[in-house]
Amino acid sequence: MHSSNPLLGRSPGRTLGLTLALVSAFAFGGSGTAAKPLIEAGLSPLHVVWLRVTGAAVVLLPLAYRHRDAVLRRPGLLIGFGLLAVAGVQACYFAAISRIPVGVALLIEYLGPPLLIGYVRFVQRRPISRGAAIGAGVAVTGLACVVEVWNGLSFDALGVLFALGAACCQVGYFVLADAGSRGERPVDPIAVSAFGLLIGSIVLTVLTRPWEADWSRLGGDVVMNGHTLPALLPAAWMVLIATVLAYLTGVVAVQHLSPPVAGVVANLEAVVATVLAWVLLGEHLGLPQTAGGLLVLAGAFAAQASKPAGTAGTDPAGAAGNPAPAAGAVPAGATALGERLTRAAGAEAHRDRERDRHRGR
Repeated sequence: MHSSNPLLGRSPGRTLGLTLALVSAFAFGGSGTAAKPLIEAGLSPLHVVWLRVTGAAVVLLPLAYRHRDAVLRRPGLLIGFGLLAVAGVQACYFAAISRIPVGVALLIEYLGPPLLIGYVRFVQRRPISRGAAIGAGVAVTGLACVVEVWNGLSFDALGVLFALGAACCQVGYFVLADAGSRGERPVDPIAVSAFGLLIGSIVLTVLTRPWEADWSRLGGDVVMNGHTLPALLPAAWMVLIATVLAYLTGVVAVQHLSPPVAGVVANLEAVVATVLAWVLLGEHLGLPQTAGGLLVLAGAFAAQASKPAGTAGTDPAGAAGNPAPAAGAVPAGATALGERLTRAAGAEAHRDRERDRHRGR
């Protein structure tokens, strides 16, 4: 039974969601700092990301078995999460930090919200609010400062492209994590994380050929900002904290909040990563990069906090006779892409019910 007061009814879940989102942001923020010494020690970026994802998948294997029914309920969702939110994000991000500083890579990755705004406006051809457009513009301006375009890109161009690829995949992380709780066949967020990592591990195994890596390097030492430490220490942190803890708390947080709100809190990951890279790796950003980073975060915040224009009170799916999501199914401020996916899930569930009803006859 729900409280008649929406604020009273949702406050505990929202508080839990915000707490988990903060934990996830701080956990994710240390991934690049832990991974970079392993890359510099001789492991390729793709082998490091394979180690991260596969190690986490093994840890979560008992949970995946416990929620094995999710494979039959929402296979497309789990495959999409594994491809985009796990394999895509991690592979692109680790490839980026092998060529550009950790802080710069993450700041570019958080162009995801403005990229989503661009997708809605130019691909879906749907109107967006002025605030969202301004936020996207501010974020792009900040990116120009981060990469110092006036110097002809002061950072490796391929590294910047990899970071942009991570930004595109990050959109899928928030949208698919939210979609898991929608429709007639919701999936437990733990199942989304566990199977997403398992599927991502399988994909990365095919792509990276881990048997060709020199894993004996994990038995040696790595150097972090002039200090020597066992390679297993950053590897364990990367698997257990920056992956297992980060994904579990992050996916649950999105389902208690909304993709935009969770995305705003996740922006703290860039701040955490930049500070950790400064302290632990000695990567210092200049004044233009610092100012640009603040603009990227501010623009991403504005883009995520703005509601899509022209979506209130209308639902084409409902007008066409397909069931629209129940009132409140799409959280306030949800992205237009998230709303479209939710309506599609509702329409799919309606078709399944109709097909079952006809078979029953």
